Amino acid sequence: MSGVDGVLFDIEGVIVLSWDPVPGAADVLAELRDRGLARAFLTNTTSRTRAEIANRLTELGMPVDETEIVTAASLTAEYLRQTYPGRRCWVLNHGHVDADLAGITRNDDDPEVVVLGGAGPEFTHRALSRVAELMLDGVPVVAMHRGGSWQASDGLRLDTGTYLAGLEELSGRSVVAVGKPSMQGFLEAAELMGTEADRVVVVGDDLGAEVIPGQRLGMTGVLVRTGKFRQSVLDLAVERPDHVVDSIADLPALLDRL
Repeated sequence: MSGVDGVLFDIEGVIVLSWDPVPGAADVLAELRDRGLARAFLTNTTSRTRAEIANRLTELGMPVDETEIVTAASLTAEYLRQTYPGRRCWVLNHGHVDADLAGITRNDDDPEVVVLGGAGPEFTHRALSRVAELMLDGVPVVAMHRGGSWQASDGLRLDTGTYLAGLEELSGRSVVAVGKPSMQGFLEAAELMGTEADRVVVVGDDLGAEVIPGQRLGMTGVLVRTGKFRQSVLDLAVERPDHVVDSIADLPALLDRL
């Protein structure tokens, strides 16, 4: 483990499933802290703020501070403040994450920027048609992430990324996606841990959005077979994960070999 200073975790599908703990997750997080390894959590979850995520994990016996968490919403707020300061934003998102969108001017009726968060009931035919119309009129669209799906307790759910391709094809314009698989969140998480990317292990259940982007930055990638993991995706993948384990419970033994 001499080459590892910190571990970067996805949350949903890795340490929780529909916000219930994955067996062994609490013990693993506690053991990493006892070993003196830094931890950070990078999530595309847009239905809870960093504080709410930290509180929920702590309630589940996994004490986490909100300063260890990087969310797609917090990354997006930073991007909007830098790129479109003071612009009126229409935020279409499943969940109330205003605390992570501090400093963003909200105006649903006359937006200068469209912000797409996580997909849910709000992503109606009418709402998505309006997004398309605004794109055709030249209004920029920023997505909190480009994730294609997430795993609920009763099955797979389509996420924002599945809609972006159609919107881009229709409008001929590109959507900037800020969260995973964009590199910015991985770099910010490494900075939070105070370590270089090549000394970080990244653990995720999504090969294309979590493990491979981390590996491209020099991180050691670990794909878990929980959450949205599908063997068919792994079998067809051109880029391979560094390691595959059944669940987060197997992580300490793997770290011992690194």
